[in-house]
Amino acid sequence: MLIFEEYEYVRPNMEEITKQFNFLLEQFQHASSFESQSKVIQEINVLTSDYSTQENIMYIRSSIDTNDTFYQTERNYFDEIGPQFQALQSTYYKALISTPFREKLEDKWGSQLFALAENAIHAYSDEVLPLLQEENKLISEYSTLIASAQIEFRDETLTLAQLGPFKESLDRDVRKEAMDASADFFAMHAERFDDIFDRLVHVRHSIATTLGYKNFTELGYVRMDRIGYDSKSVEFFRQQILDSVVPLTVDIRKDQAKRIHVGKLMFYDEPLHFAEGNAQPKGSPEWILENGYTMYQELSRETGRFFEYMKRKNLLDVVAKKGKEAGGYCTFIDNYDSPFIFSNFNGTSGDIDVLTHEAGHAFQVYSSRNIGIPEYIWPTSEAAEIHSMSMEFFTWFFMDRFFGKYADRYRYAHLLESVLFLPYAVAVDEFQQRIYNEPHLTPSERKQIWKELESIYLPIRDYDGHPYLESGGFWQRQGHIYEVPFYYIDYALAQVCALQFWQRSLHDFDHAWEDYVKLCKIGGSKPFLELVEEANLQSPFEADTIQMVVHTISEWLSANEIK
Repeated sequence: MLIFEEYEYVRPNMEEITKQFNFLLEQFQHASSFESQSKVIQEINVLTSDYSTQENIMYIRSSIDTNDTFYQTERNYFDEIGPQFQALQSTYYKALISTPFREKLEDKWGSQLFALAENAIHAYSDEVLPLLQEENKLISEYSTLIASAQIEFRDETLTLAQLGPFKESLDRDVRKEAMDASADFFAMHAERFDDIFDRLVHVRHSIATTLGYKNFTELGYVRMDRIGYDSKSVEFFRQQILDSVVPLTVDIRKDQAKRIHVGKLMFYDEPLHFAEGNAQPKGSPEWILENGYTMYQELSRETGRFFEYMKRKNLLDVVAKKGKEAGGYCTFIDNYDSPFIFSNFNGTSGDIDVLTHEAGHAFQVYSSRNIGIPEYIWPTSEAAEIHSMSMEFFTWFFMDRFFGKYADRYRYAHLLESVLFLPYAVAVDEFQQRIYNEPHLTPSERKQIWKELESIYLPIRDYDGHPYLESGGFWQRQGHIYEVPFYYIDYALAQVCALQFWQRSLHDFDHAWEDYVKLCKIGGSKPFLELVEEANLQSPFEADTIQMVVHTISEWLSANEIK
């Protein structure tokens, strides 16, 4: 069996791909029957999977080592050809939605394919191809700048991820020093971060107006495949978070200040939840993976097979190292049926969060890998995050394996962080909406908007006078804002769904897990709200959903309080 290192990368030849694609499109358009068109769809799916396979192998290897000149060159190449491939797909989708055999094709392939096709058409025209290429280059420029961080800290040179353990130090001075070191890196490069984002805003606005939209906010919703709800629904959701969750987070932060014995909670205190220290995994990255293997064997037959597959084929790269891109992700290599997990372990409880979160993504795509339609392997992003965030909670019962006697401390802090995250996530979403509604704001004006939103959604955050953070620059560390605009609200929507799975798992684990596995197998064959219904969850947009979840959380925290 091939391992990841043996997967073959071959640069896609766009001239040849275009020739093949156009030949298949001509066959599709001249087909005289539903059966003939359906056969062409299968051939186009093969071509799409071939392209996706090479793109993902390139992306993984270039993010593992940003100093690898070969794969960085290939990344630049994909920045150029990606929009060209998008153009081919758009042409195919136009033919797909206008075919006289549409009704029969929908019966066979599902209506979600056609809804996604409609959005893809509305997000592209040949006129915007050079603008899309420019957008890709700017995103790569941001990623490379983040990965370049070499921070001198206490006689060591560290990446941003490697600073993580120091931010949870029991020594308040060390926490402050680590937070300052991280913020100082962004402050040092503030003009570049401002410039990259300014160019991104303007190029995205140009893309949107060229396509006939008022602004990029409208186009952003199309790009993110918001099917069955709109910006008004999201605004209502944000208001529910403000009304029901923000007051709870204020109480949580006040209790935290007492628990860690600080008079006033500062920003650099936020990562530390307990005066005796946060729960930390009791072993090396290799030890974590070995225990993860055992955990997934015990969780279910399905997860056991899945994680054995991941380990056997070397489909995890989890250790932080110099030159490695920041963050974590899961992607899928189509032709090898392989999910891949990328992360930056740094010795904190976040390593376990990654092991469960990204494995939730990977388990879902592993479960739906044979669904037969590339567009359905992944669901739309707000649904995809349900799988990842819910896996974090379904594995709660195995945390003793990683944290020993401190497992309860981990579970308590994990739930707190799940709640504390929600206001931040909606602040990021509202920030982007306001920025793209007013694309000609200056960098300084954008930072003022962020400061205003922090005062609303994170009302007791205090940066203790750090000039860069006080100026409203914190958002620049959030890669999604640069790389995948309007993605971030998906985490909040999914978190509310995941918390419902958590509620159910406390009382009836087996049925909750059964619904979760069913949801994973469905993949992206239905839109978000229909997937929520399939999983027997309540929509985050219903008026009482968030209140219900907050009530259960408050009760659990009171019953399981850790001083």
